[in-house]
Parts: sequence; structure tokens; C-alpha cells
Amino acid sequence: MALGVEGVRVGMWTDPVHHTGCTVVLPPADTVGGIAVRGGAPGTREAAVLGPAAPNEACHAVLLCGSSLFGLSAADGVVGWCEAHGIGLALAPGRFPIVGAAVVFDIRSPDMRRIDREAGRAACEAATGDEPASGSVGVGAGCTVGKEAGPVWASKGGQGSAVRRSGSLAVGALVAVNALGSVLDEDGRVLAGCRAPEDVPRYPHAARPDSPSNTVMTHLRF
Repeated sequence: MALGVEGVRVGMWTDPVHHTGCTVVLPPADTVGGIAVRGGAPGTREAAVLGPAAPNEACHAVLLCGSSLFGLSAADGVVGWCEAHGIGLALAPGRFPIVGAAVVFDIRSPDMRRIDREAGRAACEAATGDEPASGSVGVGAGCTVGKEAGPVWASKGGQGSAVRRSGSLAVGALVAVNALGSVLDEDGRVLAGCRAPEDVPRYPHAARPDSPSNTVMTHLRF
């Protein structure tokens, strides 16, 4: 059962050559969405309509994507797929899918391939009720962590999920970790992070700090 919730489906599209991708979550009918935007340079879609001030009636899909702000075009593919399958707000002119989206920054060169609407549609076609894969797949394909000394010393980040239950209540989380800092365990040991030798300067003293352009986490909970 995807994310521990009946009726939830998760699909991924991954570009293994250019190390980017997207992950879509298709919730059951009548799901109400919500969003909390943190940080100074977020890349999001439908943040206002999913916010607490809006008359939020439904959320038909959520897309987490690479390629930074360019990746938001993949949400157009999700919208098109939802409309073709009769999913969306039923208004007089037709169906209007509410698709929230958020991005991570994984672009490493100007000529790197960026995801597009076809990637979003492909992720929808691949959606299943199985638990989503973890690691360098979907939105996690290009994620890295431990960039304190610059991206050359970084380690792979990725996509992960978890489910916690209490009685009849289940909470599932899907996370894309693309952090500036390293990932530590409960005892403070580095699980994945900066591989630079001790004498290499770290943020904020590194010669090329990348801190203004790192997405810490893009996450979704049900």
C-alpha cells in the first residue's frame, strides 16, 4: 500500500543518463491538500490554491521534480493526464485538475537535459499502489547531500519514504533530500555527506559556497 494509505498511487520517471526525474503522487478522490513553503527561493506550483487562505476543495495530484524551476513544466503533463482520465474539479467548461508541484535544484551544466511535460505524464502512467522505491529514482535521481565544501565533494542524496501507524491512523511521508549539509544518524555519525578531507574549507569559508542554491527537502505527507 503506497505511503500506508488506501487508494494512494505513486509513479516515477527517471533519466539515468542526466540524473534527473520526477515523482507523482495520485491520491484518492476527495483528498484535500495543504502546503507549507520554507526558504527564500522555492520553486512551486499551486502553492496559493493549496494554502490555508484558499477555499481548498481538492488536490488531485502532487509532483516532486528535478530540473529546478524548469521541471515545473512536468506538472503540465500531470494536468493533461488527469484531465484525460476524468480527474479534476467538475466545472461547466470541463475538468480542472489541481496539481501541486515543487522542485529540487539538480542542474549541473547548461546543456543538461531538463524534464518536461512528457516526463510528468510518464510518471502518471507508471503509478501503482506499491510502496515507492528509494534512492536515485524519480525526483531523487539527481539529489546530492554534503555540499559544504562544494558539489565536487558531495554524496548522493535521493528519494525515501516512511509510514507510521497508530491504531487506525496511518501517516506516510515521501521525501527528496537534496541538502547543503550532511545526513547524520541519531549518534551524530555521517550516513551520507561531504567527502572532502579535513583541511578543505567548508561553508561559509569555502571558496565557492553553494548555500543560496540548495533545496533542503521537498516533502509530501498523507
